[in-house]
Amino acid sequence: KRNPHMDSKSHTKMWDFWSLNPESLHQVMILMSDRGTPDGYRHMNGYGSHTYSMINAKNEKVWVKFHFKTMQGIKNLTHSQAAEKKDKDPDFSQRDLLDAISKKDFPKWSLKIQVMNYEQAKKFLFNPFDNTKIWPHKNFPLIDVGTIELNQIPENYFADVEQNTFSLDNVVEGISDSPNKMLQGRLLSYPEINRYRESVNYEKISVKKNENILGNFGNLYIDKTYIEPPMKAENNTVDWSYHKAQQSNDNYTQPRWLFNKAMNAYDRQNLISNIVVSMNGIKGEKRDVIINKQISHFFHADMQLGMAVAKGLNINVDAAIQDFKHALLNA
Repeated sequence: KRNPHMDSKSHTKMWDFWSLNPESLHQVMILMSDRGTPDGYRHMNGYGSHTYSMINAKNEKVWVKFHFKTMQGIKNLTHSQAAEKKDKDPDFSQRDLLDAISKKDFPKWSLKIQVMNYEQAKKFLFNPFDNTKIWPHKNFPLIDVGTIELNQIPENYFADVEQNTFSLDNVVEGISDSPNKMLQGRLLSYPEINRYRESVNYEKISVKKNENILGNFGNLYIDKTYIEPPMKAENNTVDWSYHKAQQSNDNYTQPRWLFNKAMNAYDRQNLISNIVVSMNGIKGEKRDVIINKQISHFFHADMQLGMAVAKGLNINVDAAIQDFKHALLNA
C-alpha cells in the first residue's frame, strides 16, 4: 500500500510489513531477484498461487496448482536495466505485448498442472493450501495440459477490459476450490467488489454476456457427471490444522532452497544488491527496528544471505549475528 499521508510508495512501510510477516520471505526474495523485473509480459511465467481441485477418472477429488510457462523464453532485467527502460517508456511491457500481437507474433504459454492426492496432502511437509508455499517439482512433477495463446487486441479498452470483472467462483465444470484460506476469502469478496464497482447488475454488462448461449441456444443443462464427490473430513470437520507446527509454520526452508538451489552466483549477487538498495530507503525512528527484524529473517533462511545484506547496509555483522543467536535462544 502507498503511504496514506502522501499517496506515494514507501520503502519503510513496505519493509515494515514484510518484517512482521515472515511468511512473505519466499515471495519477497523472488520479487527482489531479477525475476521481479521481467523483460516484458511475454517473457514471464504465471502461477495460480491458490490450490484448486479437480476430479480424476476414478471420481476422486485431487488438489492442483496451475503453471503458465512462457514459450518465448524467460528474460529478466537487472535493477539498472529496468530503471533505464522505465525512464524511456513506463508502458514498455504493455506496448511490447500489443506490438507482438499486431505483428501476429502471438505470445504463447504452456499450461501445466501439479497434482496432489488426498493422502499425499496429509503427509506433505508443508500445508498444501498455504499460498506462501510451493510444491517441489521433484515430488509433484509438472503435467502438460495445453497451450494458451494471446492473438487479439481489445477494440475498446474501456468496454472490453476496464468494465470486465472476474471472480474465483466462476469456474468451468471439473475445476473447483479447496480449503485454501485466501481462496475461500476471495470467493466471497470478489463478487462483492464487483457489485460495488459496477452495481448489482454488473453481470448484464455487454462484455460479460456470452452471445453463444443466447436465443435458441439458451437451454442450458447441468452435466451431472461433473458433480463433485464429497470431501473427506478429519474428526468430523474439514480441518487441515493437524500439520505439525514446525512444518506448517516453517517460513524459511523454501527461501533457503530458492537461494541455494534455484539461484546461481550471479542471481544471488543481484538479489542481495536489490535488497540493499531497497532497504536503504527505510527511514524514520523505526529504521533500525525494521532492518534488524528483517535481517533476522534473512539469517534464518541462510547465514551468508543475512551477512551479505547486513554488510551492504553497513551494519556490524558480528553484532547482527549475536542478536540473531540471542533471538534463537529466546524463541
